[in-house]
Amino acid sequence: MGFYDYSVQDAQGNDFSMENFKGKVVLVVNTATGCGFTPHYKDIEEMYEKFHDQGFEVLDIPCNQFAGQTPGTDEEIHEFCQLHYNTKFPQMKKVDINGETAIPLYGFLKSQKGFEGFGKGPKALAMSMMLKKIDKDYKNNPEIKWNFTKFVVDREGNVVARFEPTEDMSKVANFVADLM
Repeated sequence: MGFYDYSVQDAQGNDFSMENFKGKVVLVVNTATGCGFTPHYKDIEEMYEKFHDQGFEVLDIPCNQFAGQTPGTDEEIHEFCQLHYNTKFPQMKKVDINGETAIPLYGFLKSQKGFEGFGKGPKALAMSMMLKKIDKDYKNNPEIKWNFTKFVVDREGNVVARFEPTEDMSKVANFVADLM
């Protein structure tokens, strides 16, 4: 199966097929409203506004699996994003992305691009130290490590990049720009 064979549920519970994204560049991101990385919404919205007319889409998938940092209903999450970040891209239903209850799309994404590390710098070091306490073997599995992990899917449906939340958002934006 490929990217276009999957679907997720939108915030209203309707099926939303990845086929809607054929021929487009897609940023798939697991989001949270109460995380230190939540300000990534600002950069993601800027990318959306800059590249949307050129065929760029954002698949915003809220998830509450990381320290309970996405409380609230789908409607409350949407209101938060509108109020604080004026997001215009659609949000999907809050789901699990790791473990037995993970949506199938995330199993596919992780199979295409596994974890390659947090990079360097204070945020990367902090994430590594925190995760060692949770999962000593975190480096050796493809599971999503935290909120705002981003996957980039090219216009042909190939998963071409995975960016951990510690990655500078300008690097993500530059990567997307190169695909436009």
